[in-house]
Amino acid sequence: MARPAARLNAGAPAPDDAARTVPASADARKEIRNWYAHLMSERRMSEATLVNYHRDITRFFEFLVDHLGGPADLDALAKLQTRDFRAFVSKRRKDGLQSRSLARMLSSVRSLFRYLDRTHVLSNAAATALRSPTLPKPLTVSGASEMLEEANLAQGEPWKGARDLAVLTLLYGCGLRVSEALALDRSEAPLKEILRITGKGNKERIVPVLPAAREAVDLYLKLCPYGLAKDDPLFVGGRGKRLGQRQVRGAMTNLRRRLGLPETATPHALRHSFATHLLAGGGDLRAIQELLGHASLSTTQMYTEVDSARLLDVYDKAQRRR
Repeated sequence: MARPAARLNAGAPAPDDAARTVPASADARKEIRNWYAHLMSERRMSEATLVNYHRDITRFFEFLVDHLGGPADLDALAKLQTRDFRAFVSKRRKDGLQSRSLARMLSSVRSLFRYLDRTHVLSNAAATALRSPTLPKPLTVSGASEMLEEANLAQGEPWKGARDLAVLTLLYGCGLRVSEALALDRSEAPLKEILRITGKGNKERIVPVLPAAREAVDLYLKLCPYGLAKDDPLFVGGRGKRLGQRQVRGAMTNLRRRLGLPETATPHALRHSFATHLLAGGGDLRAIQELLGHASLSTTQMYTEVDSARLLDVYDKAQRRR
């Protein structure tokens, strides 16, 4: 019991407290409590993930209170249909929830219903078939390579083309977030075989650096017209200041227009492609989670789009090794 107490002190509620705050009937709250305890003790989810799951489920049951005219019980949960879940999605969109947050919320709802099905409490086919909103789609391997080649051939000042190539190579070749790549300082270069990246929540991770990424950064620095000191930004714009995310998005927009790629070809799609291509090539889901800096394995699963049977097989193997 010491572990739940520690989690409570760090911000995630204990199972009894988590269930008590959800506006559901007594029988539903009991199962919510069991599900949450499972996430905490058996799945050993992080504090942040537990807080998010609890918040998401609370919002779902708040919706059901208005939608059904009262707190939902287990019988009502079993009878929910596709149109009910669609109404929930529509409501959250009207509330201003963005696709990524909505996808995480639906992942939380699916997690609860999968648990209820697995423990033989109830089964709901509509919940099982629930799909997340469209997320950035990964590029094909050839599409990603073509985009990087085109970045290097971009019209205008050669050093800017080399800079864009270096940034995009870090996104696709190392799985960095745009913010993480742009936060690098000149002192990091020449890049070594690994990078220590501080990501969301000040969580540090070690990322291997491919030779192509090191070479791209070296070429950029060779052509860059600014004499950058060690404490200066690694990537700079036309005025010598730290490069901004808007400029990277603009470069991607120009690239996809020249190549005829869909609007889903965004900077984040390159990070998404990194994970997808690694997994499709036989990469371990747990290792990819560490490379991406995800707190939860379910987040990594959400951002990979490969054959469903293969994904489930890899996911199950990762769970059995826990």
